[in-house]
Amino acid sequence: MAGRVENYLQSQLKKKKSALIFVLIDSEVSSMNSSVKLAKEVEKIGASAILIGGSSASDQFEMANLVKNLKNAVKIPKILFPGNITGVVPHADAILFSSLLNSENSYFISQAQALGAPSVLKFGLEPLPTAYLVIGEGTSAWFFGSARGIPFDKPKIAAAYSLAAQFLGMRFVYLEAGSGAATSVEPEMVKTVRKVFKGFLIVGGGIRDAKTAKNIVKAGADALVIGTLLENKASLQKLTEIAKTIRNIKR
Repeated sequence: MAGRVENYLQSQLKKKKSALIFVLIDSEVSSMNSSVKLAKEVEKIGASAILIGGSSASDQFEMANLVKNLKNAVKIPKILFPGNITGVVPHADAILFSSLLNSENSYFISQAQALGAPSVLKFGLEPLPTAYLVIGEGTSAWFFGSARGIPFDKPKIAAAYSLAAQFLGMRFVYLEAGSGAATSVEPEMVKTVRKVFKGFLIVGGGIRDAKTAKNIVKAGADALVIGTLLENKASLQKLTEIAKTIRNIKR
């Protein structure tokens, strides 16, 4: 059953009639002050949620402290995006409770989830059932997740995994090119997945300009994850351009 955060995201899609922006903050990349300042700025720009985590984030105390500070700083949902059980911390509104379906290590498909589930319940986090699919190779998500990366030019493979996720009851699919990826997920792959997957489709990795964002949204993405663009201290003007561009693409 959908909870408060999931219902909020769905209502945002209907209200804005365009795709949403999720901004990823990695607690091990940005300082506390800069992370809080960034969250406030992207909320003003129009981000619909803050994702906290990353593939290599391991300091639970630091992450919990960050989430607590973000909770007091911004109103939009704070959603955990864990790469492992170390990413499950209190104070957040929800968690992408994800299974890395194309991992070659069963730990990332179901074992980490079993280990983390009691903490999700204890902390009162809303689980968002998510199929996490790593596209391509060479990124942190690919390395730490022991992923058998789906080739960028094989959209039907991503669609098959997404359809399987839907049949398993997952309501979110996250197509991840990876933090710092040289290229983003191809619009053709997004379009192919969209044809079969009826849930909430998230796309991230390598989205650095308005043109790329526009093509992915037109292909059917419900939300874009922007992270490295901001980690590299690029001007928030680019995020503003991306937000403005996708607002003009009506669903």
